[in-house]
Amino acid sequence: MREISEEFAARLAGGVTTTCLCWEIARGDGFVLRLTEHDGPLVVAGETYLPGAGLEGAELRQTSGLAPGQAGARGALSHDAITEEDLEAGLWDGARVDVWRVDWQAPEHRAHVWAGRMSEVARGALGFEAALVSLKADLERPSGRIYARRCDAVLGDARCGVDAGAFPGVACDHRFETCRDVFGNGENFRGFPHLPGTDVVLAGPAAAGNDGGRR
Repeated sequence: MREISEEFAARLAGGVTTTCLCWEIARGDGFVLRLTEHDGPLVVAGETYLPGAGLEGAELRQTSGLAPGQAGARGALSHDAITEEDLEAGLWDGARVDVWRVDWQAPEHRAHVWAGRMSEVARGALGFEAALVSLKADLERPSGRIYARRCDAVLGDARCGVDAGAFPGVACDHRFETCRDVFGNGENFRGFPHLPGTDVVLAGPAAAGNDGGRR
């Protein structure tokens, strides 16, 4: 639910046309860019939003369910803070985006209208193009590891720790027995070889009584 002051709500209900969008874009490295579509700088909540086509043509869409709301935006590479080098380095990928509707005649009146992230940023024919997704997209990101009997590391990587060059022509099938007996690397095994399978979970009580947990 958006929070709008009673005075701002009254101004909007009265047909006020002195509003504009303000964008706050925060990169993962702590750099924050504040832009407005207004033709002059605006000071909102103590922060200055600079004019310029930092993001233009954006269409923001919200959904009432858990599906991520999406948006699209374009911008100009001519802005001093948005350089081709930073785009190539991926510094803008995943940047947090907050959009405010602000009354430029009375900037103390504002309403938060959208929040999300830049999911993909690339150079386009007219500048840079950014794909935006709402914060609900974070709910779809995988988190943590999958518990499985086989190892999920790649032979020779940092998690595996094996010098693959010492075993020419030897493949790894990600089983614990192979890791222990062939590579002598059982201590670094990145799976869960003793994890009970579905057969154990679905098995009923032992027919001969208490067997100490064995099947």
